Amino acid sequence: MERVRAAVRAIPPGETSSYGEIADRTGLRSPRLVGRILAEDGHDLPWHRVLRADGSCAPHIAAEQSARLRAEGVLLVDGRLPKQLRRESGSA
Repeated sequence: MERVRAAVRAIPPGETSSYGEIADRTGLRSPRLVGRILAEDGHDLPWHRVLRADGSCAPHIAAEQSARLRAEGVLLVDGRLPKQLRRESGSA
């Protein structure tokens, strides 16, 4: 859990990562575990910088997440980060 928290904390303002990237970086098998950790223990983290693999926000938090990202200067088009701005999982 602490590795996930540290990885999310390390995402700079104005940048994003995916649940899969965080899972890869921290040795977890599933991006869903990252989501679960953030849901249960991520209120004090920049959780809004973590997106789904397709660059979209999680549906149940999309309004708040996209507002926070836009406030940091992140470009979202139709509610998602454009593909050319996304990193491939494992390349970060």
